[in-house]
Amino acid sequence: MIEAFKRELDCPAEQLAWYPEEPMSRHTSFRVGGPAELLLSPKSEQAVCSVVRAANKIGAPLTVLGNGSNVLVKDEGLRGVVLCLGADYSAIRTEGTRIEAQTGALLSTLATEACRAGLTGLEFAGGIPGSLGGALFMNAGAYDGQTANVVVSARYYDAQNDTIGVLSNQALAFDYRTSILKSHPEWIALSAVMQLEQGDTEMIRAKMDLFARRRREKQPLNYPSAGSTFKRPAGYFAGKLIQDAGLMGYTVGGAQVSQKHAGFVVNTGGATCADVLAVIAHVQQEVLRQFGVELEPEVRML
Repeated sequence: MIEAFKRELDCPAEQLAWYPEEPMSRHTSFRVGGPAELLLSPKSEQAVCSVVRAANKIGAPLTVLGNGSNVLVKDEGLRGVVLCLGADYSAIRTEGTRIEAQTGALLSTLATEACRAGLTGLEFAGGIPGSLGGALFMNAGAYDGQTANVVVSARYYDAQNDTIGVLSNQALAFDYRTSILKSHPEWIALSAVMQLEQGDTEMIRAKMDLFARRRREKQPLNYPSAGSTFKRPAGYFAGKLIQDAGLMGYTVGGAQVSQKHAGFVVNTGGATCADVLAVIAHVQQEVLRQFGVELEPEVRML
């Protein structure tokens, strides 16, 4: 597969970093997952498009990954090509009250850059361990903010038509933990423009520090996880339901319902994807049995 893929690439070799048989546990916040047949880290927009075109031409499965903070990769690994939009694809440019960034940029880095520039609106993103691409995909949010509140537009590659387009905030169709990108897997988010407001740097920093302190107090940040494991069911809080079901500390292998926050499934050491899935399934079954509420995972299964 790799040799056939190389022949179809139409970008300079130096625009891609190659990682054959790369353990996905190195690229997910859960720290689980088998090897990717080929993981590629692009360094330009041209390289992103070239990888997608080449994979399509040879019929290789393609998985697009950001910072891996909201995904779970199976123990058998991933066949085909994993396109990892990360540190090599994370340029940020600030102009006035707008920030434009490639989708590999970390939300924490964007929040820090906004603070440095005295711009308010991204404080909520400071503690989210994801990338801009993931934030666009699922309308990431926390505390008093969400991606939909700041994004003006997003540039994307349409793999089906081999074209590059721009989506406005309205066209992105943001909703709770979703956007139009979820229903168009052939669209790859390349960059986005965020509109912020001028603010006081010290007040912005104080707000970010407050959010960080709240996270440390309430969330099990000392263990690998994918953040909140389940979406918030209408009229309920997932963590409260799980706690009331008596499931805090429920363990399979190295996976456990956090004893600090029941809404998190954590890797206490050596967890496999199968362990995590077993915990998730048991939690769903028990919450449904005891309270008649169906919990939907927020974590994406790859």
